[in-house]
Amino acid sequence: MATLFASAFSDTPRRRAGVLWLPALCGVAVALALFFLVGEPAVAAGFAGAGLLIAAALFAWAALRRPAPVAVAQTDWSVAHVLAASAHEALAVTDRAGRLACANPAFEMLFGGFPAPPSLPLSGDGEALLHAASREAWRDGEAVRQVSLSDASRITAHLVRAGDDMLVWRFASTETIDLPAKAQAMLTGEFGDRIGGAGIMAAVLRPDGRVRAANSVLRARAMGDRDAEMEGRDFARFLVTDNRGFVRFEREGMNGNPIRVLHLPFADGEQSPMLVALLDEEQVNLPAPLPQSAGGHVRSLVSLIPFGIALVDRDGRFLHMNSAFCKSAGIDPDNPPLYPSDLVVREDKAPFADVIRRSANGAAYAADMPVRLKERPDEPVAVTLVGARGLGEAAVLVTFKDSGEESKLKRQVAQQTKMQAVGQLAGGVAHDFNNILTAIIGHCDLMLMRHAPGDSDYDDIQQVRANSHRAASLTRQLLAFSRQQTLRPQVLQLPDVISEVSNLLKRLLGETVELVVQHGRGLGPVRADPGQLEQVVVNLAVNARDAMLSKHPNGGGTLTIETVAVSSAEVRRLADDELPVGDYTALIISDTGTGIPQEALGKIFEPFYTTKEVGKGTGLGLSTVYGIIKQSGGYIFAESPAGGGARFSIFLPVHAAQMPGKAATPLSARPKKGDLWGSGTILLVEDEDMVRAVAERALTRQGYTVLTAENGEAALELMEENPELDLLISDVVMPGMDGPTMANRIRKRYPDMPILFMSGYAEEQLRNSIDIDNVAFLPKPFSVQQLAEAARDVLRAE
Repeated sequence: MATLFASAFSDTPRRRAGVLWLPALCGVAVALALFFLVGEPAVAAGFAGAGLLIAAALFAWAALRRPAPVAVAQTDWSVAHVLAASAHEALAVTDRAGRLACANPAFEMLFGGFPAPPSLPLSGDGEALLHAASREAWRDGEAVRQVSLSDASRITAHLVRAGDDMLVWRFASTETIDLPAKAQAMLTGEFGDRIGGAGIMAAVLRPDGRVRAANSVLRARAMGDRDAEMEGRDFARFLVTDNRGFVRFEREGMNGNPIRVLHLPFADGEQSPMLVALLDEEQVNLPAPLPQSAGGHVRSLVSLIPFGIALVDRDGRFLHMNSAFCKSAGIDPDNPPLYPSDLVVREDKAPFADVIRRSANGAAYAADMPVRLKERPDEPVAVTLVGARGLGEAAVLVTFKDSGEESKLKRQVAQQTKMQAVGQLAGGVAHDFNNILTAIIGHCDLMLMRHAPGDSDYDDIQQVRANSHRAASLTRQLLAFSRQQTLRPQVLQLPDVISEVSNLLKRLLGETVELVVQHGRGLGPVRADPGQLEQVVVNLAVNARDAMLSKHPNGGGTLTIETVAVSSAEVRRLADDELPVGDYTALIISDTGTGIPQEALGKIFEPFYTTKEVGKGTGLGLSTVYGIIKQSGGYIFAESPAGGGARFSIFLPVHAAQMPGKAATPLSARPKKGDLWGSGTILLVEDEDMVRAVAERALTRQGYTVLTAENGEAALELMEENPELDLLISDVVMPGMDGPTMANRIRKRYPDMPILFMSGYAEEQLRNSIDIDNVAFLPKPFSVQQLAEAARDVLRAE
């Protein structure tokens, strides 16, 4: 009962009233039951009155305990309205009853008012689809449907439930706007006529410059008929430019009113259509000249400036340009362009024009930017724009810096640096390889002393020895590329070298290739190694033969070898930065083969670079040629003329007679027949263990007493212990104390001590760094016999 009464004050008013009347009804029911059972009206009336009294008391108590009415919260839609208004898509909010609570202006524009979704002006079964989507969103929280508007355009409805009482509707178009098509429709419609009434002629052009659409005013001016067909015609053919840069309609002739052509970028991409607008110039005499008081002086000053400069007015038109500017920008002075942006490629027009506009209207500051000229689209040029003040109509100074020569020089320096670095690497590899070959060849010689011809191992040892010598020729090629090979220079005439090698060339070229030799007059002598020059000619001839056979598989072609005298005056006229001024004897070798691809011209002298097929050519031929010519003090240039074939020009400086001086010591010991036995004590200094062991065994077998040391410090200690030394044989490059430093210290104590240097590096390079008189040199790799002969010759010379 207590629970029942408690619920009377916490439930709805109707239920609360029913519970409060319950005591009264119970009292009446008990009174009637007593009346029928006892028959006493007074007792029954007492029970009925008690029930009524209790009910009245409960009513009074309930009235005092009734809670105060709770105010219903009102939704604040102000923030939702602001967010919806800022959205580009159509938005709406409905409640559970389907009433529209909120919508933005985009919703109004899309549906022509504020109808409550899903009852929208849609085509087909669109409204039924939105009804189903709303039920799904109330159930699942989200739903998506695609429907069509009355104009057949498709939209996507995205429904999201917000809480338990609201549904958010978002409508987005599923169709991509075709800007060119939209612009085309606008120009040919009412909008085109409206802007035409304001004096604006407009057209949409295809990427190839042909008309896609034009408004009626442009049709009338360009073709004389507002309804004429311009579509598909070249837009540039409707315009002409006079010698002052004014643009006019071709139909109106040179007496027509000048027009200004504006490019309006509205789509990205190189193949995108273009929107152009044409305006009549307000002043026929533009470009306006500078005031006579200052303009004449400014023009004269600009014309005298040695670098390219031009004056531009506030509207972005050229006022004046000097001859240097015309030359750097590739402009015809008799037919200059009207705007600076006409000089650059299409992609750079808009940013270039924008920088000019900002420079003309802003403060006087310099703006630098790279642009690509129409004449040279591959190499950007630097352009500087400076806002001008106090020069009359001139508002911008424009200068072009042609960096073509600078870029060429940078590439040449980078190429020379790379070649030098690779050359140093090749020299280091050749040095280490020569040490290894010295040990291999020496051990083979020692083994051959114990095996006679016919022995089972004799032929195998000879094969190892022969292959070692082949490997030694490879190291000589590496040294030739690095300009570190040992040369035997002589004063000679180039025709004599060509005559010596001609018979060999005829056999190499074959019967189908014609050899033409032409010698010029007045050829000066050159100083070079004849054997190395012959190798240069042979390498270039073999490459030419392969190129001609590639072009003519059945044979045929001509190899031309020319010798020409080049005076210093002719070198000045060549104006080549790499070729110093002087007198040269040139060797020119040309062929009628396939030529050299332009992209390969800068790489053909690099080691291991070849344009031949895989398996043909090592890529060392031209690098060897380059190294030989450079070490001989000459210069080599490769080109591929337009008519086909390749052309190599070699310039060797003319040799001038030198004053007689100190006789040069023989550079190396040549093999000689005779008795190789000797006596005496030899100090052998070599940091490579395998080379030191072979040399020690070889000299010991010839009767010498050999003391060995692995470096210069150990050699000086041995000399203190054994003061009686007859010969010093030492490597040049060693860790710690090198050979020349050690030899200088020994010469201070023993001035007449004979010295034989051996090294895997180039002799010419080492002699420049060895400041010691009366020394002999033995290049690695060497055989046992060569070492014995060199030691014998040095000792006998003493």
